[in-house]
Amino acid sequence: MPNIQPIYGIRYNLGQVGALSDVIAPPYDVISPELQEALYEKHPNNAVRLILNKKLPTDDEQNNCYTRAAKTLKKWLADGVLFTESEPALYVYHQIFEYDGATYTRKGFMAGLEVQPFGKGCVFPHEQTHASAKADRLMLTTVTKTQLSQIFGLYPDAESSVETILEKAIEGKTPLSATDHLGVLHQMWVISDPDVISAVQSAIAKKPLFIADGHHRYETACNYLEHRRQMGLTKDHPVHYVLTMFVAMEDSGLAVLPTHRLFKGIPALTSEELKEKLAPYFASETIGEGPDFGADAWEHVVTADDQGVMAFYTPKDGKWTIVTLQDAGREKMAQNDVAGEHSEDWRELGVSILHRLIMDVLLEQPDAPKPTYVHLVSEVVDELKNDAEYALAALVMPATVEQIKTLCLEGERMPQKSTYFYPKLLSGLVFRSVE
Repeated sequence: MPNIQPIYGIRYNLGQVGALSDVIAPPYDVISPELQEALYEKHPNNAVRLILNKKLPTDDEQNNCYTRAAKTLKKWLADGVLFTESEPALYVYHQIFEYDGATYTRKGFMAGLEVQPFGKGCVFPHEQTHASAKADRLMLTTVTKTQLSQIFGLYPDAESSVETILEKAIEGKTPLSATDHLGVLHQMWVISDPDVISAVQSAIAKKPLFIADGHHRYETACNYLEHRRQMGLTKDHPVHYVLTMFVAMEDSGLAVLPTHRLFKGIPALTSEELKEKLAPYFASETIGEGPDFGADAWEHVVTADDQGVMAFYTPKDGKWTIVTLQDAGREKMAQNDVAGEHSEDWRELGVSILHRLIMDVLLEQPDAPKPTYVHLVSEVVDELKNDAEYALAALVMPATVEQIKTLCLEGERMPQKSTYFYPKLLSGLVFRSVE
């Protein structure tokens, strides 16, 4: 049962920094070097200086990106650039965005979530994580002693009980607003009314929480808690909680985008060679030529609405091929030397089929270099046109929210980059001290 609490949020003083849009940033793991530089130039108090401080050739143990972030945070607090909330609060957070020609609003709220190791409570992961990313975030937390970005959690609420409480609480109130570099509008309301907070705590108390995004940050919170326990902690110490965004699984603005793959460093194949390697586990059909046919190929996959259907582009002959998993492929996936250790639900995921059966086994590339990940077919097309080194591109369906829930409850974790929840949560709306 997720235990949540209001937090003493740390926020920007708009009287000093001006527009909130100038100081917010996307999560650290989607910031390219070019975007990092642009955010540095945008405003001297942009949150990128905290969440992803630049690395310098002169860095050492005493002066590095983590220590600079800590010094920057301390200075901003001392100078009044940032301030700490005078009373504990929840933060209602809406994101208004466009996708595929329609406008959506994703609604949720931010609060502190009790940190519980996976498997010992009602917080469930759904993806594998990288050790290097966890080490990076742990170092940043240890040095700054602050949670600088939110976990993104999903909880079941078919009756919209939590949203009903919060929508009534913000009715008629003006939000804080910021627009990010992608044009997404972010709105936030500060709720400190004890009655509202208590009502939200009661409404969500018995619900499980599924980590949608921020697995590295959540595991970092677990590791940091364990580290601090060795030093002695009181039960009410802030380190027992982690800054989290809560969104109902039934929210109409919840968008899960696909994550397509482009592979380098593997042998190039023609469409016919690909078909031969995938038979008899897949039925295959060549449907078009040239990178620009990618949109039509994706339409075939979407129309099929089947995790076992995906599209491949083979640059060697410039053709698109649709492949469909057959019963023989399902039987192959269930073998112990392929994916027999996983549940049937895991084995039916498109990304599982792609990596475990196709790449590892049938194409014999278990050690293939990390692919390029993109989310829009137009990005796949552009990459194929601009980089002749790609040997293969794959368009694959995203996992659904229901599949995420099912696999979490089974104790399974999807392959990395199985889901992409759009849009990303902003960093810079609110921070949280763990001191």
